[in-house]
Amino acid sequence: MANPIIQTRELVKVYRMEGYAVTALNKVSIDIEAGEFVAVMGPSGSGKSTFMNLLGCLDTPTGGQYTLAGEEVSRLSGDALAAIRNRRIGFVFQSFNLLPRTSAVENVELPLLYSRVSADERRKRALTRLEEVGLKERSGHHPAQLSGGQQQRVAIARALVNNPVLILADEPTGALDTRTAFEVMGLLQDLNRNGMTVVLVTHEHDIADFASRVISFRDGHVVSDKRVKPVDALHKLRELVAELEPVPTT
Repeated sequence: MANPIIQTRELVKVYRMEGYAVTALNKVSIDIEAGEFVAVMGPSGSGKSTFMNLLGCLDTPTGGQYTLAGEEVSRLSGDALAAIRNRRIGFVFQSFNLLPRTSAVENVELPLLYSRVSADERRKRALTRLEEVGLKERSGHHPAQLSGGQQQRVAIARALVNNPVLILADEPTGALDTRTAFEVMGLLQDLNRNGMTVVLVTHEHDIADFASRVISFRDGHVVSDKRVKPVDALHKLRELVAELEPVPTT
């Protein structure tokens, strides 16, 4: 692989509880190239969420190695992992995770508070990212004043504000209706076309169809890893809108 941004080698995660051990990941070795759009799938308990947590430096492996953008991060301390998360990874979650009493632009600024960026620069960068997701005019609105799709766009802008090398999206359309889900996936596809690496966890096959590679987990193992031709999300959105439009009467 020419330019892997993610490399895992024999990655193992074992959870120990009340005298017994559960192996959530069992010797998983995967390379993901910079600029790929990867969907990670699998049933409950398959290991996909554990894998995502390890990629996001939210947890550490029991065994094996994880290299992110050329840096071996498997054995870093908690503070070092926090720095990696803030500097290199943008997170998008199903529940948006926005602060309810904080405006959209202030929510987007949050990751920059830990990066010693001046107040003026924080605001400039946050507004730029909101403009990129089509929400600059809503920058002063609080989450309760925004639709679900708009809140997820704010969350995506927040994920981008620190110029990460990787976007990790955990069920980003799970709380959205179909039309809004297609809009959000169209935005993620646009980001990917512009060079952003995106790794998406989903249990929905029609959402995984928007990725160019689908990795499936079961019982802690990778059981399938396929490169596919992605469906164009905006094309699907146009089809859906056409279906919903009323037929003119004569």
